[in-house]
Amino acid sequence: MIGKMVREYVARDPRTGLPIATGGRKTRKSAKKERTGPWLECTRQEILDLATGAKPEVIVNWNGGRIALSRTDGVLGLARLKGVWADRAHASLLLALECDDAKVRVAALEVLPIVAEQRSDELFDWLSVLLDDDDPSVRKAASACLEEAAPTFPSGVDSSLAQELRSTLSARSEPAWRGLKALTETWPEVVCDHIDELLLIDDPKLRRKASKLLRNIVQRAGAMGWDLISWALNDADPEVRRNASQTLSSLSKKEPRIAIMLTERAILDTDEKVRNNALRAIRSMDTDDSRARNLIMNGARHSNGVVRRSCIEMLPMLLVEDKLRLVATELLQSETDAELKKMLTEMTYDASIEGTEDEKNAFLSPALPVPALEREVAHAQGKAVGLENAPPNVPLLDAPVEDELLDS
Repeated sequence: MIGKMVREYVARDPRTGLPIATGGRKTRKSAKKERTGPWLECTRQEILDLATGAKPEVIVNWNGGRIALSRTDGVLGLARLKGVWADRAHASLLLALECDDAKVRVAALEVLPIVAEQRSDELFDWLSVLLDDDDPSVRKAASACLEEAAPTFPSGVDSSLAQELRSTLSARSEPAWRGLKALTETWPEVVCDHIDELLLIDDPKLRRKASKLLRNIVQRAGAMGWDLISWALNDADPEVRRNASQTLSSLSKKEPRIAIMLTERAILDTDEKVRNNALRAIRSMDTDDSRARNLIMNGARHSNGVVRRSCIEMLPMLLVEDKLRLVATELLQSETDAELKKMLTEMTYDASIEGTEDEKNAFLSPALPVPALEREVAHAQGKAVGLENAPPNVPLLDAPVEDELLDS
């Protein structure tokens, strides 16, 4: 009872009554799925008797008829047994996992993640064994079980998951990769450990798959994720670098300083797609940041024309008109691309000095006319409007009256 009260306790602010944030506690993803079947009509003891083989069958009413349940049904029904029944359900599941009947082993694997939530001893050891079972249906069920259990039991399936990720058989590797992707939502730091190991493998296909997961952890993995992105940007395979560079825009919103450091490297990459991803990241950065400004200014002198164009297009967002004209004039001295020279020339153009007569006059155009009401009020006060003289018959409000002048 005390343990239950502790688990249900929520710390609250005494002033507002709202829950107090208590740090980065992870929400554990439950492996439980809603399962229905004729075993729902059995008592708990009948489920145990069926699952252990103590009873060969149990007759129940289901869907308007009477059917006979076998040991397979009893094993599937173990998912119902909780609390004080958990130990007996666990023991019965272990017997089912080593049963000679392949159908019973398949059923046991189907409920293994649910029973493991109550007690998991030895269950994941059996899972690793059945991944190499002689029966193909059992191997398929074991792969599905691994996929389902990975987000909830990362330590229990760690070695099995690492092994299956490297399998050359897609029927075994694909469920493992789906499980690893689901794990990014619950335990991103565990995914980082797997990606770290996979990026060191010689097979580029595995490194590519691992680098694709960087997008899923970039917002939650912290410094571990930044290191992985940095290493992936140095990978020999261009596709790995492309996948890593796709995270830069997202990273710039959460950790702009780290994103700038990584973008400085990516913008110099030999692969065009990596450079384009770096440019997109630059566009999403805060241009008021001095390092981001320097990155754009340096990019305007990049050897690659596409990079230069993108950075030159961002110069008007960074610089005021006078500074822009000076920078554009300087860049024109070394620019060789005709289109970029035309763009820079337009930036150096000052209409107030080099424009047509109409353009020059636009800077000398008269002020907007004074509204009639304001003009009338000014005249009533004896004040001039614009170049007009003040009304001669209306004295200024602050002018001294004749009596005051005589007294003085």
